[in-house]
Amino acid sequence: MDIDYVKMGTKIRQVRKEKGWTQNMLAENCGISAHFLGHIERGARSMSLETFVHICRALEVNADELLWDIPQLPEAVIRNLKNKQDDQGRNNYAMYLRIVKSVADAMNEA
Repeated sequence: MDIDYVKMGTKIRQVRKEKGWTQNMLAENCGISAHFLGHIERGARSMSLETFVHICRALEVNADELLWDIPQLPEAVIRNLKNKQDDQGRNNYAMYLRIVKSVADAMNEA
């Protein structure tokens, strides 16, 4: 899959605004300039992996959410899925991952 920097930048802007943060606030939190963050949010410039990690941490989102717009499940749901087993002894978590992958594949084909 190719990275769509415009979509990723739009998602970063969306999450930032949902938190009520300005570009200056997020940029300062990530150790970059607000000017550079503006370029990232417009998809006009790519960023280093280090900057991407800083943005993910600051916004409290996982990489999949910013890269592919795949939302992160709450940690409690993941723990619950990992701990439960169905009657045949198959792990519900593994089944969930297969379902999510199928949905993501179908979305990418559209």
